[in-house]
Amino acid sequence: MKNIKKKLKFTHWLQQSLWFIKLSPRIWFGYSVVVGIMLVLGKISLAMGIFAAVTSLFVGVGVAKYIDMKTNSETPVGLIWAVNKSLPLAILAAGSIVLCWFVFMLIASLLSGEYYKIPQFFFHWEFTPENLNRETTRDVVSWMYSYANVTLIFTLLMLTSFVGWFSHPLMLFKNNRWSEAKEQSDYAVSRNQGAMYKMLGFVFLEAVLCSTLTPLLTPVLFMLVSTFMYVSYKSIFEAEAVVED
Repeated sequence: MKNIKKKLKFTHWLQQSLWFIKLSPRIWFGYSVVVGIMLVLGKISLAMGIFAAVTSLFVGVGVAKYIDMKTNSETPVGLIWAVNKSLPLAILAAGSIVLCWFVFMLIASLLSGEYYKIPQFFFHWEFTPENLNRETTRDVVSWMYSYANVTLIFTLLMLTSFVGWFSHPLMLFKNNRWSEAKEQSDYAVSRNQGAMYKMLGFVFLEAVLCSTLTPLLTPVLFMLVSTFMYVSYKSIFEAEAVVED
């Protein structure tokens, strides 16, 4: 296990994450647009939408890695490499989240007697005139992405509670087994609890804002969280020096 001697600040992670936008704005915002398109699937099938949202979140970690490698002139690789490398673990994580969500929804539907909601989890076409004919574009986008920010918060809670915040990048970039990755992740989180709490608080606040005031920024928030995941991982497990708290 890497010897973590110093603690990090949330402001360091935020600055580095925002710096990634400047490093490659075309790729960063381009992937955000792709995420925005993927999130629309949630209004056809909630299961498909959750799967697409979680997959996009974790593939975004690989995209952040690609931006970093491209900027630092490391071994030249393409964006397709980043996507292909990230996709298997992202699909596994997305499938797990969909399964957990379905179990919770199934129990709630059975207890409430609302059995019709069970098949609707897999297919429910919501692109009807009454849903699309809203007063403003913001209202339409807010309705379209209403589930996405809940999915993001649920995924982050699952990560921090059971899986480990750094487990995914450790498995992705260092080929660690999950048990080993979780152990290292828990240790790193315990050493940087202040920064972690501030980061999660910031993300949760932004998710609430995206649910109400700025729904158009929901895909951008997904990519920002992906960048947070990569930057926080790199600052502890790859960086030669860290910033003193």
